[in-house]
Amino acid sequence: MAGRSKSGGGMPSQRQLRVGELVRHALAEALARGHIQDPALAGHIITVPEVRMTPDLKLATCFVMPLGGREVDAVVAALNRNAKFLRGEIGRQVELKYTPEVRFRADTSFEEGAKIDAILRSDAVQRDLGEDDE
Repeated sequence: MAGRSKSGGGMPSQRQLRVGELVRHALAEALARGHIQDPALAGHIITVPEVRMTPDLKLATCFVMPLGGREVDAVVAALNRNAKFLRGEIGRQVELKYTPEVRFRADTSFEEGAKIDAILRSDAVQRDLGEDDE
């Protein structure tokens, strides 16, 4: 079965990536409209940098971050409380055989990027880069 990814992880298929992007756009649009009546979400602009789909496309893990990084845990908890409503919004916008169940997680990629940037700017790395120029 060449071309198929194994279920034990690995790279997502083109189909998983494509459906993940469709779900991401639908979710971002639903959040932008602000129809969720939850006080924990009031006043927050929420970005959805990534959605990862399971191989069977029945579960979407949505990585989210409130703008400014304020009250991340409260926002993620509120989104998980309203997951059924958001699933319905996604189902109306994305044409799939099954609308995926959605789970929300805090996006940590910005923090990881900042750590890598700090390491690259450290004195030790700059010293090593300076020695290569000589």
